[in-house]
Amino acid sequence: MPKYQFLNRDLSWLSFNKRVLEVATNRDLPLFERIKFLAIYSSNLDEFYRVRVGTYKRFIELPPEDKKSLREDPDLVLKEINTEVDRQQIQFGKIFRDDIVPELRANNIILVQDEELGEEHHQFVKDFFLENILPHAQPMLLLKQQIKPFLQNNSIYLAVKLFKRRSKKEADVNPVNQRARYAIIKVPCHHFPRFIELPEIDGKHYIMFLDDIVKLRMKVLFPGYKIESSFSFKLSRDADLLIEDEYSGDLIDMIERSLKKRETGSPSRFLYDESIPPVFLRFLKDSFDLLPNDMVKGGRYHNFQDFFAFPNPKYPELELEPYYPMSVEELKGGTKSIFKTIRKKDRILHFPYQSYKYVIRFLNEAALDPKVEEIKATQYRVADNSAVVNALINAAHNGKKVTVFVEVKARFDEETNLRSAREMRKAGIKIIYSIPGLKVHAKIALIIRKDDKRDYAFLSTGNFNEKTAKIYADHGFFTSDKVMIQELKQLFDYLENKTPGYVFSKLLIGQFNLKKELIRLIDQEIENVKNGKEGYILLKMNGLQEREMIKKLYEASEKGVKIDLILRGICCLKPDQPYSKNIRVVRIVDQFLEHARAFYFYNNGEELLYLSSADWMNRNLQRRIECAFPIHDEDIKAEIIHILKLQLADNVSARVLNGTLDNIPVQRLDEEPEVRSQIAIAEFLKEKEKVEKESISD
Repeated sequence: MPKYQFLNRDLSWLSFNKRVLEVATNRDLPLFERIKFLAIYSSNLDEFYRVRVGTYKRFIELPPEDKKSLREDPDLVLKEINTEVDRQQIQFGKIFRDDIVPELRANNIILVQDEELGEEHHQFVKDFFLENILPHAQPMLLLKQQIKPFLQNNSIYLAVKLFKRRSKKEADVNPVNQRARYAIIKVPCHHFPRFIELPEIDGKHYIMFLDDIVKLRMKVLFPGYKIESSFSFKLSRDADLLIEDEYSGDLIDMIERSLKKRETGSPSRFLYDESIPPVFLRFLKDSFDLLPNDMVKGGRYHNFQDFFAFPNPKYPELELEPYYPMSVEELKGGTKSIFKTIRKKDRILHFPYQSYKYVIRFLNEAALDPKVEEIKATQYRVADNSAVVNALINAAHNGKKVTVFVEVKARFDEETNLRSAREMRKAGIKIIYSIPGLKVHAKIALIIRKDDKRDYAFLSTGNFNEKTAKIYADHGFFTSDKVMIQELKQLFDYLENKTPGYVFSKLLIGQFNLKKELIRLIDQEIENVKNGKEGYILLKMNGLQEREMIKKLYEASEKGVKIDLILRGICCLKPDQPYSKNIRVVRIVDQFLEHARAFYFYNNGEELLYLSSADWMNRNLQRRIECAFPIHDEDIKAEIIHILKLQLADNVSARVLNGTLDNIPVQRLDEEPEVRSQIAIAEFLKEKEKVEKESISD
């Protein structure tokens, strides 16, 4: 057996998604917040099957000699994935049936499922079906080997078993003597809400799945047939565009053509109601040419991500109070330029606790400032109707030279990025598209002034996206540091002109010095321990997969370096082993999505802190342009370290990951106060802002 062991990336991700599911059981949260976490879990799992499972299926189809180069047997991993998902689906169904539905009922919100409809509701459903659904319902008979309808990605279908009537009398139908017929109906969720509100009666609110309305009235669609049974299913299709490593041809054209194929990709999951009889299921499997590993058991309902739009007739009751980002006194400015504030000293923002409007102001001010000559920025995932894009377009209209690097290979945001790129190009902005074989994941903007005495930059752990900044926990950093600015100019020159040979001393840049410097910093902690000094590393990121980095952390642990990891998602490092005994892995899932990346090294008391766009995944360290930037300002450094320590102290939303991928609740002693880190961070920043205001008023 090898000296070091590693967890499978996808099984570790499923462990994270299980933690998301567990939040839905937290009765301290409002009911509709718990429903939201069911939707998040379902949405996550759909994307997982469309991307990751599709990859394993392609591995399975490889010739035997090519499979030998794989680290793991794809057949075995896929089996483990489906087994774990089966377990989670059972838990999901139990939470939905035994927790959510009864609690809705206790609040006079009745999710109508198997109850008999009263006369008023029966008439409403009948009228709704005839007037609205019927024109969009498309029943299709299945004739094996003859008629094989194309199943649309992630659409909900009802599979129907029926028998031909010999007369209008139902008694004439004898299933024993007749051959069963099968049909499918696509539930028209693209035309109507998934949840239909029925008339309120005696203060009670009734809501019905669109699927159930179709089921209840579908006999209208099959005149001359007797319906015996019906069951829901859906098909997820492989969504990977397989363009990551293309080195030739028109990349934009290739992506646009691939996007058209995404919805017709090969099957990655056929999710079916587990109560369907085996003969019926086998007929569907054969009719749609499905493989055994395509088949995944589910419940009566699918597409629970639709719960994001579950109606709350009692709003704002049963929901979290909306969170309003704080203003930041030192960046308010009034008539004072934001550039003057940044010139004084570096500034930090913590999203979503603090407002993203200062980033927009930074770009808008650059668009209007006559001394600004040029703006450069990267774009990875941008909002629809983006205020960031609008600011850049305004700058171009005002005569600024604007250059934007648009990463059109950002999965599931390709269309949005292409659309915004076209808008910007129309405005005269120079657009640079993806580098073949690489993704540009760095989040950076550069403001270059005519006098060149002082330029400005914004660097972030998260995207230039004012909408996700309301729910993603990230850090944004303003600076006028001359060395950083110069190195950012070098990076943009590389992106524009592929100029080779640049050296970076302050910034850690993927494909240049990022991985090498991270290894050096870990080695320095190891060396300090060897010399009888303290060694400590604290890393926060979304995923840890890259084996060379994990081995280096194992080595540091073996040498006595204490290591804390705050990892939201994937973790291929295996805790609780002799070689990882000094490593603790903490996972935090709460109201906001933990998205920031921070790398802290004790460095014999001369603390080093970097914020970064990079996780320690293979893709980040091997196939992306990333940017990690140092925090030199002692006040900002202390502020971020305090936030990280609050997260390590979390004993409410945090879980400790063990070697078998269990999410273990943090044990709290009786005298210890509860620490829910996201609330604690908000309170810390609120108090800091209060002190800032008082100092300014004094």
